[in-house]
Amino acid sequence: MNNHSQQIKSLMCSVIFFLACGCSVVLAQTTQERIHHMGHSVMPFDLAKTTHIFHMTDSGGVLRVIVKDASAKDQVAMIQRHLELETEAFRRGDYTGPASLHGKDMPGLKELQTGYKQIIVVYSALPNGAEINFITTNLHLLTAVHRWFGAQLSEHGADATTE
Repeated sequence: MNNHSQQIKSLMCSVIFFLACGCSVVLAQTTQERIHHMGHSVMPFDLAKTTHIFHMTDSGGVLRVIVKDASAKDQVAMIQRHLELETEAFRRGDYTGPASLHGKDMPGLKELQTGYKQIIVVYSALPNGAEINFITTNLHLLTAVHRWFGAQLSEHGADATTE
């Protein structure tokens, strides 16, 4: 084998090794890590500086996003604007924001999209963030809200909690 062939073979082995290592790193990434790193593609605020709170209620649930540091006023403004826009979308049955991050097949999502007219969605600004309250008397949709909250809680990992 000549020197040029050896160089090509060595380069090919290096590329294969690099690709194999890179793929294993991507595959080893947890759902929570993926959501944390991709969150900025859907949410303008910093997930590391905020906490999602999913509180299931007898009539639906409350999604709250708050800052970890009360002095992070820039984050508060971004949370409030984002949740205000999401509220408007949810009222129209548009759940593309969460679906683009969590996947369109997440539990409860399809039911929320089709049953949106039976869900009251209320936005409230908070001094440290904002919240969206989902209210329904339909048992099927109540279950969908709870399943949807549970899926998000699981996928957000350390960036989320219950109340």
